[in-house]
Amino acid sequence: MKLRAKDMWRAYSDMKEAGYKGADKYFHARGNYDAAQRGPGGVWAAEVISDAREDIQRVTDLFKPGDSGHGREDSEADQFANRWGRSGKDPNYFRPPGLPDKY
Repeated sequence: MKLRAKDMWRAYSDMKEAGYKGADKYFHARGNYDAAQRGPGGVWAAEVISDAREDIQRVTDLFKPGDSGHGREDSEADQFANRWGRSGKDPNYFRPPGLPDKY
């Protein structure tokens, strides 16, 4: 699971480094896609990590509603991007115009 989790962490780190507005769904899809490319274990790890991340955000939203920038709609959109990437579909579908090629 270590390498699979690393795929997810790399996408998260790249998202934070890029700081690019509107790129969140791309990085969700990319992290899940990269992990899923490692086989069924990667798909499983990506699903567990993605679900946990969204669950944590939902709990956080209970204590600070509207403060996190997340909500039900955003969480559902994140999960759509997560499933997209895990299914092997191209994460570039979510790539916003102008995001540097580095990512």
